[in-house]
Amino acid sequence: MDVTGIAKKYLECFFGDLPLEAMEELLADELQFTGPFHQYNCAQDYFQALINDPPVGASYKILYEFEKQDTVCIVYEFSKSAIKTNMAQTFEIRDGKIYKIILIFDATAFGSVP
Repeated sequence: MDVTGIAKKYLECFFGDLPLEAMEELLADELQFTGPFHQYNCAQDYFQALINDPPVGASYKILYEFEKQDTVCIVYEFSKSAIKTNMAQTFEIRDGKIYKIILIFDATAFGSVP
């Protein structure tokens, strides 16, 4: 699977098109996740947080995709209940695994600022 395919499969797992458990095989053990609300330094902690608080009821529509070598950026429209906002995620991929994710969005859309 190419790097864009890996990033899209991650989103399919996150948003429930595929089982969340299928995401685990995509993540490098040393995953670094950075977002407005959370940071994780390993895949196990990140995945456990998703298991504990799954993103139920959320949906997305891809607006743009960009790929440069082993990095993919996907910009999408996120929707959940009354929340609708654009988000961007970058995925750095090495040896077929995601080892770095940066999630960017306006946190005020969720009614708070970190």
